[in-house]
Amino acid sequence: MNGFSTGEEDSRGPPDQICCLIDNGERCTKAAGNASYSKGIQKTVTQRRLNLSLDNTARHIYICDYHKKMIQFVRTKRRRKDSEEDSNETDTDIPEVDLFNLQVNTLRRYKRHYKVPMRPGLNKAQLADNLMKHFKTIPVKATDVVTYFIYTVKINGNKLDQKNGINSADTT
Repeated sequence: MNGFSTGEEDSRGPPDQICCLIDNGERCTKAAGNASYSKGIQKTVTQRRLNLSLDNTARHIYICDYHKKMIQFVRTKRRRKDSEEDSNETDTDIPEVDLFNLQVNTLRRYKRHYKVPMRPGLNKAQLADNLMKHFKTIPVKATDVVTYFIYTVKINGNKLDQKNGINSADTT
């Protein structure tokens, strides 16, 4: 995941909304998609010195697919290490989880489950942005996660198969 919505969904904003970005001093006139110009995206734009800025007169924070792909492209470029001790390691960007695609109720459940402190009354974009920061702090061991996933699949089987009358003993 990368901070943007995935795929080519048709869940666009109202047809009269245009991209909220100013590109090289001119307001973009392309139709706004469902990708939000979050603080994380703003940070990437600043770090990569892209000549993009948010139009303060826009009443939304949705950007067009062109700018979404442009920002995704610069995010996936490899960064050089400055120190000699890190020169033997390969540096790939850690993929971001796109919490903007989740429903507000799901974000609130995540917040409640992990007891993430934040002020009440945040909109979806602010809530997702804050939760992405929290999500990045959770330590994960990939081998443990994959092992647990395989164990869960073998033990529980596919819930859809169970609903259709096929139990896990028949499928293994």
